Amino acid sequence: MKVEWFKEYSYNLGRDMEFKVFGHAGKPCIAFPVQNGRYYDYENRGIIESMREFIDAGRIQVFCVDSIDLESWSADWKWGRDRMEAQEAYYRYIIEEIVPRVYEINTWGNGGGVASGVMTFGCSMGAYHGMNFFLRRPDIFDAVLTLSGIYHSGFFITNYADDLTFYNSPIDSLKHMPYDHPYIALYKRARIIVAVGQGDWEKECLDDTHELEWELKKFGVDAWFDYWGYEYAHDWPSWLQQTPHFLHHILD
Repeated sequence: MKVEWFKEYSYNLGRDMEFKVFGHAGKPCIAFPVQNGRYYDYENRGIIESMREFIDAGRIQVFCVDSIDLESWSADWKWGRDRMEAQEAYYRYIIEEIVPRVYEINTWGNGGGVASGVMTFGCSMGAYHGMNFFLRRPDIFDAVLTLSGIYHSGFFITNYADDLTFYNSPIDSLKHMPYDHPYIALYKRARIIVAVGQGDWEKECLDDTHELEWELKKFGVDAWFDYWGYEYAHDWPSWLQQTPHFLHHILD
């Protein structure tokens, strides 16, 4: 497996940011870490190894990025607006800095061919980020695989709301989206897989997954929502089983 590590200055975040790339070619995929996580967590926890057959076959190239959740969603000691402005800076970092690098690196690996779109992936908080980026920019992201996610901003920031909490709340954004919005056609062309277990620590994620399913399907979006059994908890062993299972389908 080809592995590359990068440390590059972010003008949006005003600091060096790290990311790691696994694979030589294939569908470019940005993998967002769990809450407060780091770019190396999916490697250390075995998720990358669970993807090995797809990575080695040149079917997917995984870009594991860092988070700044400790300055935004987890920073409950800060004023809500400051937290959301940190999230927006992270959004701009991914869109303006990481996405161009993804295309650049992936194009090299694919012999000069430019990918038609980028996939997002994540577990837990990473699932939130994966879905949020997909819904906000379906012109860039055309596939999404999320596991055990929370999909509304009010779960993380209570007693505060503004325009940025709305833009960064997948369920709320879909609730108020008009039926003739141009993004709906882009959602319909995308590959969307959302999964959740019904075991320990999955209650809130299960509720949000049901609600997200309703909001997408009211627009006629053909997304796959999969509900696993009570033995599947909100934890790494579940995600280690689910990840390769769903990659077989989303990369088909």
